[in-house]
Amino acid sequence: MRLTNLLSVDTIIADLKATDKESAIREMVDRLHEKKLIKDKEKVEQSLLEREKLGSTGIGGHVAIPHAKCDDIDGMMAMFGKSAGGIEFNSLDDKKVHYVFLILAPQSEAGNHLKLLARISRLVKTDGFTSRLKEMNTPAEILENFSMAEHSL
Repeated sequence: MRLTNLLSVDTIIADLKATDKESAIREMVDRLHEKKLIKDKEKVEQSLLEREKLGSTGIGGHVAIPHAKCDDIDGMMAMFGKSAGGIEFNSLDDKKVHYVFLILAPQSEAGNHLKLLARISRLVKTDGFTSRLKEMNTPAEILENFSMAEHSL
């Protein structure tokens, strides 16, 4: 499961405005709804926020991977957001998050959901990946960076 198979310029926000976890999730879910990729934004948002109550998905290194299983979506879906100022996410390392990978999956795709989480984790640990992201300002540049990085995995 490649992240670039799920992302597009429409599902990348190069300048997240949110400053806290809940606002970041809402901003990203709003974009999915705006692009007509989800039907019930409240239900999706609630699923993601309920998952956060179990423990922060801020994995450290300025990265968060909020994720949830939602049955009212047609298939796996991913989104990426970048924040220059950082987002308070209650991360494991107590640092602000600058890179948010949002994943949604129907219950029937639990295995692919886990594979995608693992892939993102490997991707962000790739030498220079996040430092290159820091320099990118458009969804197209970010998507190209993901594509190049995934080819080297």
